[in-house]
Amino acid sequence: MTPRRADATLLFACLLWGVSFVVVKLALESASPLAFAAIRFGIATVVLAPFVRLEQRFTKSELLGGAVLSALLGIGFLTQTTGLQWTTPSRSAFLVAISSVLAPAIAAVAMRERPRRLLLVALALAGIGVFFLTAPDRGGLNRGDALTLITAVLYGGHIVATGVVARRFDPLRLVWLEIAGTTVLAALGAGLVEHPHVTWSPGFLGALAYTALGATVVTLLLQMKAQRHLSAARASVLFTGESLFAAITSWLVLDERLTSMQWLGGGLILAGMVLAELKPSVLSNQPPAIQVELMPPPNDISAPG
Repeated sequence: MTPRRADATLLFACLLWGVSFVVVKLALESASPLAFAAIRFGIATVVLAPFVRLEQRFTKSELLGGAVLSALLGIGFLTQTTGLQWTTPSRSAFLVAISSVLAPAIAAVAMRERPRRLLLVALALAGIGVFFLTAPDRGGLNRGDALTLITAVLYGGHIVATGVVARRFDPLRLVWLEIAGTTVLAALGAGLVEHPHVTWSPGFLGALAYTALGATVVTLLLQMKAQRHLSAARASVLFTGESLFAAITSWLVLDERLTSMQWLGGGLILAGMVLAELKPSVLSNQPPAIQVELMPPPNDISAPG
């Protein structure tokens, strides 16, 4: 694959992830958040299975690594999905993008290393961006924004954990474990902390198909294929497209209009996201966030929305 084709492939994956923020927002009108997540990832688990070498038994170490990744990714995705009840797709997408800035900071703390100056600047930009994005002139940080910030922290930890675990095991088997684990967490959560409900309709079935297949299985395979031919810094620039696609889709479908101050905030977050990858860091040999938004991300697995 040529670099230009790899760019186009990853950018298309970001388009699918970005649109998924709006799709999930609309789907929550027909289902409770955790019930929707359980069905979505249950479908993705089944569909992805033929692509994974499941005939080989999982080792205890592999299962432990998958459990850690599932907890970080699954809980992060569930807080993101729940947060979409109170925040907008655009705000959610920009806030999730902070995970790319937080990941090298979390790694530095875990390894007891002093964060690089450039990383501190990136964190400062992202923090100022959050302030402007959450529109202090319109009530500031709401419940959905706060839940999404928790998602960003968990996704940042997920990136760091993936960098450690993926070196030892088959990445695709790990991703399958993550998706299956997220299904279990969502199903348990739906039964314990919410009154699960689903209103079946053609629109809801379409949302399930898009998020389970397009924004999870297809994007995962596209991302894995593209990032074999891209540096982390180059990929981080392309990943900014996820938030922009989410904002554009939200404007076209939901008539959501960000103020100039909110656009400035989103821009600062994306600038911090790119800046965090410009120089070698403790994560310099790892791909940036998404998710998965592998999930997403993104964000939404969305992510990886």
